[in-house]
Amino acid sequence: MSTTEAPASDLDPFSIAFFDDPFPEHARLREAGPVVRLRHLGCWGVARWQEVTAVFNDWPTYVSSRGVGLQDFARETPWRSPSLVLERDPPEHTRARAVLGRVLSPAAMKGLREDFAAAAERKVAELLDRGTFDAIPDLAEAFPLSVFPDALGVRPDGREHLLPFAAVTFNAFGPDNDLRRQALAGVAPHLAWVMEQCRRENLAPGSFGAAIHAAADTGELTPEEAPVLVRSLFSAGLDTTINGIGAALWCLARFPGEYARLHADPSLARAAFEEAIRFESPVQTFFRTTSRPTELGGVPLGEGEKVLMFLAAANRDPRRWDRPDAYDIARRTSGHVGFGAGIHMCVGQLLARLEGEVLLAALARRVRGIEIAGTPVRRYNNTLRGLASLPLTLHAA
Repeated sequence: MSTTEAPASDLDPFSIAFFDDPFPEHARLREAGPVVRLRHLGCWGVARWQEVTAVFNDWPTYVSSRGVGLQDFARETPWRSPSLVLERDPPEHTRARAVLGRVLSPAAMKGLREDFAAAAERKVAELLDRGTFDAIPDLAEAFPLSVFPDALGVRPDGREHLLPFAAVTFNAFGPDNDLRRQALAGVAPHLAWVMEQCRRENLAPGSFGAAIHAAADTGELTPEEAPVLVRSLFSAGLDTTINGIGAALWCLARFPGEYARLHADPSLARAAFEEAIRFESPVQTFFRTTSRPTELGGVPLGEGEKVLMFLAAANRDPRRWDRPDAYDIARRTSGHVGFGAGIHMCVGQLLARLEGEVLLAALARRVRGIEIAGTPVRRYNNTLRGLASLPLTLHAA
């Protein structure tokens, strides 16, 4: 297939209309071809699981160091210093990732499990007493915010900057639309607070943040790199978790049969969370930039071309998944790209999985049923899919 023969689309995948219901357009993109020219953005799009995973796993060809949004760092100045893990390639990425891999290891998560589970039990008990509440601010946001900042080592005052900063980060990956402009226009106080908290003296001893700074003492990081790496956790440790928990609650409320299975067997909590990540894909898209001429899906691509990966479309690709549009907590979800894939896989995924699992397990043990009690309201973001409001009523077991 030559470039002129490649299918093209006039879709704007960053429009509000698209965000409201992206799944029909995802299906059209998948069926159009393995690689589609997105005229509106002047870039390429891949929506099938095979091509999305191919781009993720070929980091030398599809680089992250030129930005994982539409902006090309080789041609434009980024709005803040690039992330050492999300927007770097080896060897810089390898060093930073090794530090985070140790700090956020399975052993570290095991050390957090008991306290996180106890906090989840308290939160569910509190909301059961209320009966009806808004599951996004009162649970999907409140639970991670009650446990993660302490683990990171952030001081108590000023934590209201955490969510706006993370939202700006993900909005900035999109094109120069209203969402991006509005987010960047208000970023200054949030970025200033976050960067101040990333300094060694402002992080609690024994915390994740302190452990990252300790890597500068051993020479694994430079003193200048340590606070930048701490900054990575301010978004990676919250947004994936918050939107993942929100997605799980939204799914379990819409599919009462699946919640009944979870209630009958709380050990399915991890699977229920994982399937929600596949089904809703809280992180919808990421870009890569070609570092050299290549070919993808039979389409030749030149150097310096942006490629938009539709993670959510790949996660419902019928070529990869049986009944992809069904939420099934017994599904084998291995291979989904909800947390990315390859060397740049989400650094906060173990935290997200731990928090999602303990919270859903607490719900399963204490709650007989979940009922939608009002109209959900979507929160719009250029990269993230989630809700701003989800009124729920819990029925005690």
